[in-house]
Amino acid sequence: MTFESLHRADIPRPILDVLQRLRELGFAVFLVGGCVRDILRGVAPKDFDVASSALPQEVQGAFKKVIPTGIQHGTVTVVIGGNHVEVTTFRSEGDYLDGRRPSSVTFERDITQDLSRRDFTINAMAYDPLGRELVDPFGGMTDLHARLIRCVRSPIERFSEDGLRPLRAVRFAAVLGFTLDPATRDAIPPTLPVFRKVALERVREEFVKLLLSPRAELGLSLLVETGLLEAFLPELSSAGDEAARMARAAVQGAPAEVEIRLAALLADLVRGSQARDIALRLKFPTKVADTVGLLVEHAALEERTEQAEPALRRLLAQVGPALLEPLLAVARSRVEARQPERLPSVLRLQERLRTLAAAKPPLTSKELALTGKDIMAALGIGPSPQVGEATRFLLEAVLDDPALNESERLKDLLRIWQAGKGV
Repeated sequence: MTFESLHRADIPRPILDVLQRLRELGFAVFLVGGCVRDILRGVAPKDFDVASSALPQEVQGAFKKVIPTGIQHGTVTVVIGGNHVEVTTFRSEGDYLDGRRPSSVTFERDITQDLSRRDFTINAMAYDPLGRELVDPFGGMTDLHARLIRCVRSPIERFSEDGLRPLRAVRFAAVLGFTLDPATRDAIPPTLPVFRKVALERVREEFVKLLLSPRAELGLSLLVETGLLEAFLPELSSAGDEAARMARAAVQGAPAEVEIRLAALLADLVRGSQARDIALRLKFPTKVADTVGLLVEHAALEERTEQAEPALRRLLAQVGPALLEPLLAVARSRVEARQPERLPSVLRLQERLRTLAAAKPPLTSKELALTGKDIMAALGIGPSPQVGEATRFLLEAVLDDPALNESERLKDLLRIWQAGKGV
């Protein structure tokens, strides 16, 4: 983390061209925020944010093609060589009345004024790669070295302005492996009423980043300790300390896929239907919520280690082959966290399930050797509820013994079934 890493940074040519043009016209222009932080950490930035003293209209006049993407907030997009470069005018902000956005924006000519409105010191640095100047008025570089998440100026003010910032602080700590500055940490509980105003879509976005981070267990612990978890996942906060601790450990040991980690977190705390409801409440897509609910419902594979093949085929039918590996991952992470002594038997069960799935047994009515039309012909009936009943009977039979899934054998079974019902 040195100035040299900034000077050696591989900055895309279109970004440099925009910086150069605005500078030629006499405007101050900098790279700001996360890209500066990441370059100093030796990490390639995902994107580059450009801030300038040029007003939006002045940026529009400096380039041939400019899109007014957020011009009321000072942001325009310069199109140069087919590339899009966002440029935002230095600005200060009015009062935050809704706990999320400022009531007004005032354009400024001073970069320090712009940096003073940002959330954390490590995000409040600006760098001019042409003049090789780093502007760091709040000690972001020092905090990067100290691996510290600290608010710019007053943490109570920062968190009262934007209710999402406390969750972002915890997310940064988890993703970067940093520590929360004590004053920043202490400011979270008293500002929770502002956090509760934030749309759950935004909460979900930050929570997913935390959940998928290399230090998810640390992040989840911080959510509990600061009261944030209680605000949006009370079901977890009401769990006992030991149960919650094991749930966090299960997440840490699970693959970094959102459905798997969310299921690992919830599996021993709620039922599958509750897990699905929680995911929907947090505005996850319905497909994700359905998957999480299914994984949670069947996660306790340690209870199935002695089951025979027909029961395991029924499990495969309920879960579906596509979700077998995610289910195995959830089950393994839970057992490793809660009952490691049972892991060998669970691993043996996993191999049995993989072998059964590889044999591709019929698991759904569509895979039966008889169609609905065939069943009606065999029974001598037309469309009726009996067709569905007969189909379910046949499926149960082939789940018990896949070798029965041949058209003539199924017809024989149907005749026996029909006679027994007196149809």
